Amino acid sequence: MSKIVLYHGSDKIVSAPQYGYGKPFNDYGQGFYCTKHIDLAKEWAVEAERDGFVNVYEIDDKGLKILNLNDEKYSILHWITLLIEHRTFSINSPLARDGIGFLQRNYHIDIDEYDAIIGYRADDSYFSFARAFLANTISIEQLEEAMHLGELGQQFFIKSEKAFSKLKFIEAKQVDCAEYYPKKSARDSKARESYSTIADAMDKKGTYLIDLVRKEQ
Repeated sequence: MSKIVLYHGSDKIVSAPQYGYGKPFNDYGQGFYCTKHIDLAKEWAVEAERDGFVNVYEIDDKGLKILNLNDEKYSILHWITLLIEHRTFSINSPLARDGIGFLQRNYHIDIDEYDAIIGYRADDSYFSFARAFLANTISIEQLEEAMHLGELGQQFFIKSEKAFSKLKFIEAKQVDCAEYYPKKSARDSKARESYSTIADAMDKKGTYLIDLVRKEQ
């Protein structure tokens, strides 16, 4: 038996997360998004002038099938493909459409069989990085560097009814926006600054999405 402590940042106490609820267009689809890192959850809980709550849970992962996108057999392209398939993208060029088709043909993961997913959280900053990659503005190498420098953090996504049944609520703690919103803002600023520094220069030796598409043809 392996028990994991998870945290969920929210504007309210969530003592009984419900299977089948939640927005369908989040990173990995409809489900319950948590993290193993309490400080990240506290940042996600607050806004500039609104306090929040960090909800604490325990989950027994015995018998759960978990997709870990940090596993060496997966790459940043698998993560982006999942985003494409669940988030709403505005596609304005044939080149981007061809790139998305390439990713879905080669990096699609069937997540129907999984109970939970571990992977990056795509907030607004990192979602913009994904769009830049699709637009061939940055290379794969630049994307990976920006993701790591920005300290995005990992999320633990509760997906299946089985996983929900194993989630046990422990407690909820109030989070002060005066303390944690500046930290949230600083993390976002760092991510944007890292991206700007990386994207300002063309990666002449890097691999762009268009390069991958051309190799397939």
